Amino acid sequence: MDASRQQDLAEQMAMLRAVYMARLPAELAELQALAGGLQGGEGDRPSLEALYQRLHKLAGSGGTFGLAALGAAARVLEQRTRVWLAGALDDGYAAARRAFAAELAELVQWVVPGAGERATPSSAIPAAHAAHAPDEAIQVWVMEDDVALGQQLVRQLESFNYRVRLFARIDEAERAAQDEAPDMLIMDVMFEAEGRNATQALADSPALRALGCPLLFITSTDDFESRVRAARLGAVGYFLKPIDIPRLVNRMGQLVEQLSAPPQRVLVVDDDADLAAHLCLVLRAAGMVAEVLRQPETIMEALAGFQPDLVLMDMHMPRYTGPELAGVIRQHDKWTGLPIVYLSAETDLERQIAAMRRGGDDFIIKPVSDAQLVAAVRVRVERARQLADQINKDSLTGLLKHASIKEVASKEIRRARRTGKPVTLAMLDIDHFKSVNDTYGHAAGDLVISALATLLRQRLRQSDHLGRYGGEEFLVVLPECAGVDAQRVLDDIRQRFANLRFSYDGQNFSCTVSAGHATSRHAGPGQEADEALAAAGDADLLAAADAALYAAKRGGRNRVCAAARLPAAGEVPA
Repeated sequence: MDASRQQDLAEQMAMLRAVYMARLPAELAELQALAGGLQGGEGDRPSLEALYQRLHKLAGSGGTFGLAALGAAARVLEQRTRVWLAGALDDGYAAARRAFAAELAELVQWVVPGAGERATPSSAIPAAHAAHAPDEAIQVWVMEDDVALGQQLVRQLESFNYRVRLFARIDEAERAAQDEAPDMLIMDVMFEAEGRNATQALADSPALRALGCPLLFITSTDDFESRVRAARLGAVGYFLKPIDIPRLVNRMGQLVEQLSAPPQRVLVVDDDADLAAHLCLVLRAAGMVAEVLRQPETIMEALAGFQPDLVLMDMHMPRYTGPELAGVIRQHDKWTGLPIVYLSAETDLERQIAAMRRGGDDFIIKPVSDAQLVAAVRVRVERARQLADQINKDSLTGLLKHASIKEVASKEIRRARRTGKPVTLAMLDIDHFKSVNDTYGHAAGDLVISALATLLRQRLRQSDHLGRYGGEEFLVVLPECAGVDAQRVLDDIRQRFANLRFSYDGQNFSCTVSAGHATSRHAGPGQEADEALAAAGDADLLAAADAALYAAKRGGRNRVCAAARLPAAGEVPA
């Protein structure tokens, strides 16, 4: 986040705190008025309930806005009202209510100028992960003193559209790190010529430690202690020589997806408007997208419209409790996996456990530091995204599975019909794939499939959708893409794939791919819409792309064909 944006958020947070401090005397006066109206009998229950709700809110917001002692004192009084509400308002209560009113009146000491504590600043908010431009080549540094191996790695990685720089000596990389930084660092564990290992190099070099990019190790050593040392250095990959390039490239592809992942989206549900606004500002400062739900009864509409990665919800609210809202969310199949985190001043462990049993995934106690809040939300969202990927994506390629990519295609076709903008579906199939399996084995076939998947990820836009349709066949969905543009992009991928050289068990070979595509409508100045394709349904457009693929196969393979027409009803592509 740039400095001006950080300054703007800091000013907004300061303004929120000023508003909170300005309102606080009136809030405390209303609490005293409620306490002063207590009569000492069962008729006090409505007032005690109101006191409980307002003290609960104060216990959470006090610490958030830098008044920890105020929050702690409010929490003590909140717990006392809870005990009274849970039992009979007998003579003991009647005697204690006057002392309660006196203690409540003492809360004002924390907001009288000069009498209370000084506001304690929240800890630093963790910086947002720098988003990588989807169309920009990923810069990779390879640190390898075996020059021949290093050059082989460079050639292989450049085939997948990575921009690679090789360093045969550690000091060369140290000098380069003074002025630039890669998106990813691949490093040999041992530099034999220099007598140094990666642990020493990173410990001795502030410049290398400051790169702050994902680190992957390559090594000939596979023992637990070596892997622990790699973990201590923050390594996110550990690859044994001889390097399994498809596995390395697949891991790099996962890291690239994280670098270019969309911002995490958080829906805040809290009846305390000032606190909710503060939470949103903190999350936005960390690079997230955050919104506040002000009408809990519209929560399902809010989920459908905002599509959050996580719901951050207070547990105690006047009309609906957090567990009640979580229960409503869990009634809908689509949202059973949505992380729900309670953020509440509730300290009773049994109540926390009961709340999580009713749909919650985690519990954070107010007040919470800004840094802790961001870290808890970020980790929970990342884990949820990883789990969703495991459910919806193919394990070999990391692309969407058959059912998921078909669902995406259907969604994009409907959106194209609403907006009047084109969408292109493309089917790709690896030529003579059976002979690859028969000649080199299924492991080699997996290598080829994984390579094409990685190439597709690298060459297509972030807004495009990729899926493994089955076996060696892929389905690509290109929103807002006219047929002429799809032809150009797919042909570029075809040529690049043909140029890849595969090596398996000492044997070298190459493969080609054929593709067919169909567009919902033509786009561009002077072009009229193809009415048949414009009106095509999901199955029609997919069938047209499949027919174009078979035309490419019949035409000699290793080519890209556009759909000439929609297949007639019941027609099976040849």
